[in-house]
Amino acid sequence: MHYWVRASSSDFTGTPPQPRSGHTAVNIGKSKVVVFGGLVDKKFLSDIVVYDIENKLWFQPECTGGGSDDQVGPSPRAFHIAVAIDCHMFIFGGRYGSKRLGDFWVLDTDIWQWSELTSLGDLPSPRDFAAASAIGNRKIVMYGGWDGKRWLPDVYVLDTISLEWMELSVSGSLPPPRCGHTATMVEKRLLVYGGRGGGGPIMGDLWALKGLIEEENETPGWTLLKLPGQAPSPRCGHTVTSGGHYLLLFGGHGTGGWLSRYDIYYNDCTVLDRLSAQWKRLPTGNEAPAARAYHSMTCIGSRYLLFGGFDGKSTFGDLWWLVPEEDPIAKRFTASPPKDLPENKDVATAKENVQSALEGSQREQSAVSELQRRLEISVSLSSSGFPIVDELEDQEFLELGSSLVGERVSSNLQAIVALRDHWRKAIPRSIPLKELGPLLRDYQRLIARHQLANGGSDLHSADTGFLGKDAYRFYHIKNPSQLRMDDLPKLLAEYKQLPSD
Repeated sequence: MHYWVRASSSDFTGTPPQPRSGHTAVNIGKSKVVVFGGLVDKKFLSDIVVYDIENKLWFQPECTGGGSDDQVGPSPRAFHIAVAIDCHMFIFGGRYGSKRLGDFWVLDTDIWQWSELTSLGDLPSPRDFAAASAIGNRKIVMYGGWDGKRWLPDVYVLDTISLEWMELSVSGSLPPPRCGHTATMVEKRLLVYGGRGGGGPIMGDLWALKGLIEEENETPGWTLLKLPGQAPSPRCGHTVTSGGHYLLLFGGHGTGGWLSRYDIYYNDCTVLDRLSAQWKRLPTGNEAPAARAYHSMTCIGSRYLLFGGFDGKSTFGDLWWLVPEEDPIAKRFTASPPKDLPENKDVATAKENVQSALEGSQREQSAVSELQRRLEISVSLSSSGFPIVDELEDQEFLELGSSLVGERVSSNLQAIVALRDHWRKAIPRSIPLKELGPLLRDYQRLIARHQLANGGSDLHSADTGFLGKDAYRFYHIKNPSQLRMDDLPKLLAEYKQLPSD
């Protein structure tokens, strides 16, 4: 079991980096994490902020060195690549405004000196949203990206001693060109996951590239991997962080519903177990941070450090630890329940009703227990056989409600009431597409709860004015993507008829 713990002022001294997304954060050995660049409120950044792991200190070093324009270090940018080799951090590409960059820099973190590098060989074209990884302690491999006109399929290898780039000639089947993916060296293979590809679809494929280790004498080639287990959903803008024999995938965004016209941001954790070669969901004992993409995630000992990101509206500056349950700071959560999760008497009563209604069916109860174990959430089963998630576990629902209340929000109950009131007063054309999923889930939740509270009857109740669940046409829909354009007015009208909790 792991726990999410929001970093507090007692965890370190100094000034953490300002909010940003599209930045990079790399480990320099086991001594420090270096954050560079990014984007906030349309402003591109070029600052360096360092976390000294041993001294638990954030600081901004005074860097020296410059390029052809006499400025210190690279120009502001986001969505670049950054790879550490020993004490050096190499930077390539990225974006400034609408311009893709193709310059190449190195920062010596022992003396905090930047150098712009003039490289040789097959020079990669300017690009952003590429992905790269170190090959041992000398070379860097970079794959894909976006040059402003097309998704790129190329693979480049850089020798950091000779500063020579080589475009790798790969035979056989090739992955679709992409950007916003991840690329991670695992022993002798480069593993590439997800990204946005030609024509714009979000991908959820996993590819392995061989032939990167000279001593192996392998012909470079791609292999599409189809691993067992609970694979993550298609996404881009996620992170993959190596820790022990696991690769941890977190966050990112995909598309969903109504012809994929809006983005869904994620905050789930999936691990790729290198020993068993299968996907697994990482069990977490509490609520995850807000969903996001284009963040950074670094591994510090047995802990992971999450910073920044973007959710389609807001740029984050929060810092979170993801720690195993034996970590001392996990006790911050386990010692006392969070104050923003008050016990709600009505919700507690409804949970009891759900449990008692399910006790008659051993088979259904077994299925619920397995789902609870795997997902670490509280669920009940509707009679149609799909899970009804409690509102206190529905993070997207709670975040929407909190955004309506704003800084005045004092509890999750306040957020729940505000969101339901918002929907009951809304007209169909005022409902953003991103609210469709939470609205459908709450519609089904209220139907299931009141139906169970009335003894499970599907008959009309003169006392409550509540129709049986079969009278509601959207109760059995499992995914908002199944709805048509003309369904929203009908869904909203039926939602407004439901008794309030």
